[in-house]
Amino acid sequence: MNTLVSTPRRLVMALVAAGAIGALGATGAGLVGAVHGDARAQAVAAAQAVPMGQPAGSQPVVTAPNFADITARNGAAVVNISVVGTSRSMGDDEGDAASSRQQQAPQGMDPNDPFFEFFRQFGIPGMPGSGGGGGRRQQPDVPVRGEGSGFIVSSDGVILTNAHVVHGAKEVTVKLTDRREFNAKVLGQDPKTDVAVLKINAKDLPTVRLGQTSNLRVGDWVLAIGSPFGFENSVTAGVVSAKGRSLPDDSFVPFLQTDVAINPGNSGGPLFNARGEVVGINSQIYTRSGGYQGVSFAIPIEVATRVQQQIQATGKAQHARLGVTVQEVNQAFADSFKLDRPEGALVSSVEPGGPAAKAGLEAGDVVRKIDGQTIVGSGDLPAFVGQALPGRKVTLEIWRKGASKTLSATLGDAGDKAAKVAKDTPDAGKGKLGLALRPLQPEEKKQIGVDGGLLVAQAGGPAAMAGITQGDVLLSINGVPARNIDDVRAAMAKADKTVAVLIWRDGNKIFVPVRLG
Repeated sequence: MNTLVSTPRRLVMALVAAGAIGALGATGAGLVGAVHGDARAQAVAAAQAVPMGQPAGSQPVVTAPNFADITARNGAAVVNISVVGTSRSMGDDEGDAASSRQQQAPQGMDPNDPFFEFFRQFGIPGMPGSGGGGGRRQQPDVPVRGEGSGFIVSSDGVILTNAHVVHGAKEVTVKLTDRREFNAKVLGQDPKTDVAVLKINAKDLPTVRLGQTSNLRVGDWVLAIGSPFGFENSVTAGVVSAKGRSLPDDSFVPFLQTDVAINPGNSGGPLFNARGEVVGINSQIYTRSGGYQGVSFAIPIEVATRVQQQIQATGKAQHARLGVTVQEVNQAFADSFKLDRPEGALVSSVEPGGPAAKAGLEAGDVVRKIDGQTIVGSGDLPAFVGQALPGRKVTLEIWRKGASKTLSATLGDAGDKAAKVAKDTPDAGKGKLGLALRPLQPEEKKQIGVDGGLLVAQAGGPAAMAGITQGDVLLSINGVPARNIDDVRAAMAKADKTVAVLIWRDGNKIFVPVRLG
């Protein structure tokens, strides 16, 4: 589906796959699996929930889950996954930091040498592995090792983990808590949801119980078991921070956000609820340092099991596509479109001939519901569509030119076309629009593939502050096509404090909210 929520430019945190830089090689040898609880559990276990104004002792004591029992019951079903690939097949981000550094550093130099990082970054001319003036030599494929986690969902050896844990791997080894090791076969992997299914040749294995995220509430206790930095079967606990999070480049997954400590090597491990049921697969973290900083994300178990069933049946997973690019509806857009609240998915472009176009969806429409499910944030739309199968018929409730409208669409196949990304622009200041415009020449219209529009020759005032620049093509204002200067003047005469300006830039159509004051 061509829908994706863009990331604000001011966001400086990096989204990191929790297993992409897992502890590797000899550093993991001989490690003893550590099981440790969260100190917060002890404090909460002794606390009483007494509403304000109620006498002490009038309410039952609220205790934390028994994490030790959950761990004892499920720990044996959590596995450590070791992968071996090459620098060419896996890429530097799929192996550990040390191994990737050794591919670029001077040969024979100890990675712990104080000057190792200097030479790696700046290089010595002519030295193998350097980027200096002597030219870069073609490096041979170097073995790259990585680690992650997984959990057994079937006693005959079916295991769930993250796709990024086994991506590009030539060899996958699964280690159980009883120290037995098995070569694993990758039955399939789905990069769109970051779910992979493995199979080992074993019988009568311990398995986990699966739960439902619909029963999970924000604030509920959750527990993770995995192999952070190679420390097998380590336990961390926390609470659910939010549900249905949409992350950059992960528009197919409505993530669970938690404050459970997740680190490299935890990728693919299970997230348990207070009843000891798996509700998610630990997958990513937000971080500035590369390590855990209190914000972790897990793939809902319903998403993972849907992918598992498809992979086991057909060897691959399918996802539906609507064929639109969407943006977030902020307050400026809500004011411009006369919406009662800043909710929904703003359609910035529609793929010609795609499912949305056939259904009559247009740029400037705001999708408010799909099959009765309310679209609050723009990420809700791709998450819903991405979990549907191609060919499904859906009902869309949209907002168009100040009125509600209902459309029907038949979803396409996401594999037919890659998703596009719409970029947000900052809010504008106050004043006039501030654009100097000229008509497009016939060859320009043909080159960019539009029937009409005006080229921005110069941008100033609120338009420039909103991010509109020279070279952009103005297509419409508040849904009114900008075929000529008179159209622009007529649209601006009816404008309120905010206008929604549709522009063409670098092959993409995006809406820009411009505050006029």
